[in-house]
Amino acid sequence: MRIRELAELTGNTPETIRYYEKQGLLPEPRRESNNYRQYGQIHVNRLDFIRHCRNLDIGLSEIRELLGALDEGSREGAELAHKLIHQHMEAVDRRLKDLRELRRHLLDLEAHCQGKHCDARTCGILAELQQPEPDCPGHATALPGRRNSDASESLR
Repeated sequence: MRIRELAELTGNTPETIRYYEKQGLLPEPRRESNNYRQYGQIHVNRLDFIRHCRNLDIGLSEIRELLGALDEGSREGAELAHKLIHQHMEAVDRRLKDLRELRRHLLDLEAHCQGKHCDARTCGILAELQQPEPDCPGHATALPGRRNSDASESLR
């Protein structure tokens, strides 16, 4: 099959397929006499594998390693696959922790809302966002000789 057929079959674009080829994630396709690429089932299988990995948010470098492990077919390859997936789960856990912290911060901001929504100058959320974060070094505070409330006036 030609690249357009492969793209339609696998839900990729021809550009993505060519990119994966350049990245070494797909085997070189056979060339017809007119120099068109000719793809087969191995390319379909590889693209399905890559899509599955991408849906799991696995990066291309890790996918390359997993494909190498798959091609190798050894015990070491299986151990590498387990190690990569375990590392990926740890990264997901860190992101989840960060997202929970972000959610708590947003809930705290939302708690400053009085629900009236009549004037942005009296909006509790906007007022709170103008305050420096106490646990965030490097954030600007009031200029010498000015109060924070004076500094927030310059935002308006």
